[in-house]
This record gives sequence, structure tokens and C-alpha cells, in this order.
Amino acid sequence: MTDFSKTLRFEGKRVLVTGAGSGIGAAVAVAFGSLGARVAVHYAHNRDGAETVAAAIRSAGGTAITLGGDLQDRSVANPLIAKTAEAFGGLDVLVNNAGDMFGRRALEQASDEDYDRVMGLNVHAAFAICRAAAPVMRTAKSGCMINTTSIAARTGGGEGVGLYGSAKAFVSTMTRVLAREMAPHGVRVNGVAPGVILTDFHVRNSSPEQLEGARKSIPMGRTGTPDDCVGAYLFLADETLAGYVTGQILEVNGGQLMP
Repeated sequence: MTDFSKTLRFEGKRVLVTGAGSGIGAAVAVAFGSLGARVAVHYAHNRDGAETVAAAIRSAGGTAITLGGDLQDRSVANPLIAKTAEAFGGLDVLVNNAGDMFGRRALEQASDEDYDRVMGLNVHAAFAICRAAAPVMRTAKSGCMINTTSIAARTGGGEGVGLYGSAKAFVSTMTRVLAREMAPHGVRVNGVAPGVILTDFHVRNSSPEQLEGARKSIPMGRTGTPDDCVGAYLFLADETLAGYVTGQILEVNGGQLMP
């Protein structure tokens, strides 16, 4: 992992990272914790992974709690924000990272159940978490939200990624809308759009042939890792570096897309 400690510090900042049991969310949570933040590590089903992330934060001298709940359940978002704010006395940074593709399928072959699952987690859950966090940050007149979107939000993605890409396009647009709505209250809202990042997400949803095809389309000649994404989140969360940055989607894809 890159050592950001000489350039960035988040001492005492109160951070919630959703979907932090593995992959990008885990790497981001550990990074914030290692830089002095108090981190709520959210998970849906991977409790062991979340506890491992929390343990890594504590071993680096940080503070961490774990909070479970499947965000496809519409009763989870509000209590998740409330528990974080109660545990830490507020919320400074929301990393809205939970999401999944739930397999590849052409749009014409997608069932209503497929649609409900993809939109439920990637659209409604992201919306509900931001909606719940907004009054907490508005009252404090400070804070930032960072939504994880995707390169697929711009490109539509590869074979069978239409539902997921469409859902992430909603997240990107919602990010810009919230940036306008929350700016008068001192709250910044931005997004990170990862490209092809090797995590369990692609183990579940992509074949080796699909990943190799993607790799060949990346100018930097390789697929990404969770650590490749961490700096984007830290940058957007830092008030000194990104205090005048809001409504932006930061692409992290090795040059695969250059908008």
C-alpha cells in the first residue's frame, strides 16, 4: 500500500465506508484509518472481512467499528448513518461504495428480479445512504460524500453489463445533483469511477477471457488493484487539496477511458 502519511492526515475525522469488507472499500477504509480517522466499516454478508479490516485499522493505531446490514433492505440505510453518527459524534466523510453487478446479462434477457436486485443495491441504496447522511452534514455545515460509480456509467460496460452501467450512470448524475444541493450547506459531493479493478467483483462476474480483453484495451497495460483507487478517495476527502472540488467524477482506469 502507498504510504500517504507524509502528505495526508485525517486525525479525528469520522468516516463511514459502505461495502468495506473487501476490495476497494476495504482498501479505502484501511487507508483512512491509518491516517488517523475513526472508521465505521460496513458490510452486508462478509463479517469476517470487515472484522479483518477493522483489526488492521486498530493495529495501525486507528479507531474502527463494524456495522452490518444488507443495503438491499430499505430499512438499513437510516440506522446505518444513525449508528455511525452516534458512535463517533457525527459524520465527516461518507464513502458510498457498496454495489454489485449480480452477473452479466443482456438487457433483453434481464428479468424483473434482475432489475430489482441491481437497481436496489446500486441505485436505491446509494440514494438512501446519501439522503440519510445529508441532514447530519447539513447541520454540521461541513462534510463530504464520495460515491463509487464506474467506467461503465460512461461506456455502458462490456458484454452483459447494461443494467449495472445504467445504475452507475444514475449514481454519477445523483452525485452532481447532490453537489448542487449541498454546496450552500458546506458539503462537497464527488464520485470515483474505477475501471477494471481486480477484486472479488470480477472473480464473480468476469471470465479470464473478458479480463484479458479488457487489459488489452488499457494503455497502461494492466488491470487495476484496490490500492490504485485509494488515492482518489483520499484526495477528494481532503479539505486542503480538494476543498474547492465538488460535483466531479474522478476516473481511475489506467487510461482505458479518457473523457
